[in-house]
Amino acid sequence: MHRPLFLIPSLLLISMSAFGQSGSSGSPTLQALLAEVRQLRHDLQTTTVAAQRAQILIYLVEAQESVVRRTQERVDEARSRLAQVRTEQNNRAASIKQIEEKKSRSETPATEKKDLEDILTQIKVRFDADANKEGEIQATITDAEERLRMEQAKLGGLQEQLDRLEKTLESSSQQAGANPH
Repeated sequence: MHRPLFLIPSLLLISMSAFGQSGSSGSPTLQALLAEVRQLRHDLQTTTVAAQRAQILIYLVEAQESVVRRTQERVDEARSRLAQVRTEQNNRAASIKQIEEKKSRSETPATEKKDLEDILTQIKVRFDADANKEGEIQATITDAEERLRMEQAKLGGLQEQLDRLEKTLESSSQQAGANPH
């Protein structure tokens, strides 16, 4: 009876070694599964990197949209200030014309003409100051519009990158669906 018990470990050892040899030479099914696992890992890594790039691009697009929005607000504010200055200039020009007409009338007393001349001088000083201010605001608008164009171009470039990445991911997704491993 002792003999058969002695043979059992030997038989187990022989069968395990035979199994190990068949695994090392690789059955076609095992090799196919291994290749598929490797391909899946590669696809997962590629998808993860692409998703990270997409997240970064989305963040950059959002940040750039904020920059464009603030720059557009600056342009709009400067245009509004310019319109206000021009309205004031038009009002002052009309006042200057009215004062000069009243001053040139013969029935206007000399003392009133002197007061009108003082008022006219003050209005002309403000008119000249606003003319300088108008030039400064126009230069500000020109600079802000140029900056806005540059920021919009940056935003367009980022959006193009995001679109290309999206198309790449879509085509990869379609290929993966059409080509199951």
